[in-house]
Amino acid sequence: MASSRSVVNGIFGSWGVSSAAPGSGKQVQHAFEQPRAAALPAHVYFIISAVFHYMGPAFAVLLFAHVDLLGVAWLRIASAALIFAVWKKPWRYVGTLNRQDRRTVLALGVVLAAMNVSFYLAISRVPLGTVAAIEFLGPIGIAAAGARTRRNGVALVLAVLGVYFLTHLNFKGESLGYLFAFVNCAFFALYILLGHRAAAEGGSAGIERLSAAMSVALLAVTPVGIGFIGPAMLHPKWLLAGVGVGVCSSVIPYVCDQFAMARLKRSTFALLLSILPATASVMGVLILRQLPSPQEIAGICLVMAGVGVQKDGAR
Repeated sequence: MASSRSVVNGIFGSWGVSSAAPGSGKQVQHAFEQPRAAALPAHVYFIISAVFHYMGPAFAVLLFAHVDLLGVAWLRIASAALIFAVWKKPWRYVGTLNRQDRRTVLALGVVLAAMNVSFYLAISRVPLGTVAAIEFLGPIGIAAAGARTRRNGVALVLAVLGVYFLTHLNFKGESLGYLFAFVNCAFFALYILLGHRAAAEGGSAGIERLSAAMSVALLAVTPVGIGFIGPAMLHPKWLLAGVGVGVCSSVIPYVCDQFAMARLKRSTFALLLSILPATASVMGVLILRQLPSPQEIAGICLVMAGVGVQKDGAR
């Protein structure tokens, strides 16, 4: 265990993040206050997150041929939870949280589990780029409800029109897939809200909350997913692939999200999110050979425009 922790600390220590638990006598400093972490602009962390956010799920789709998607979801969350446990030891940190922060961690963990499962159920039936575009209806809708401006109204219209372009031709044939895509959309909006709340005190504090939330996510997903990991246990290659999906999907992007959220205004972060549907489509083309039709490209572009136009007015 000590050697594993050294490896994890070596990886994340280069970002200037301390793995010392609260009360251990070592001061936990904010990641963005460390020289090495501060050397990277917040936008760079976002770009890294954007790439890995959909690279991992694209590889997960390939793994669905060998391991049930619920088993892949469990492997993703379990591997991420293990890495965070070795790195941050969240059980030491949770005791220092106040009641509100504990509720945030608990809610974020449940949302992470539900979001990942519904996302996998969607991308097993619907192209990755389409699911990625649909999930942005939630954040845009929240922004429009919170700041009822003409700009946000235009953003919502663009996003709804884009989703219509993406779904209206195929909705009858893939109704279940689209249903899960809209469920994932709702949980993605909650993830953005809870993620910003977790990151409110800075990058390092946000990572510690995230590590605790990932343990909660593992508890939440285990009843529905652990029964489907049998094939991976019999084939080490598939097991390692599941761990790789977890690192690419739930460690690198979520950690980078916390660094970015801690240093960017929420409105700026939301604007940058507009590139994610395009990132998902690129990953779908490169890894899954999912070539979007002209109408699907138009729909994705409309959603991207909606995300780019919307503004919530919050920090």
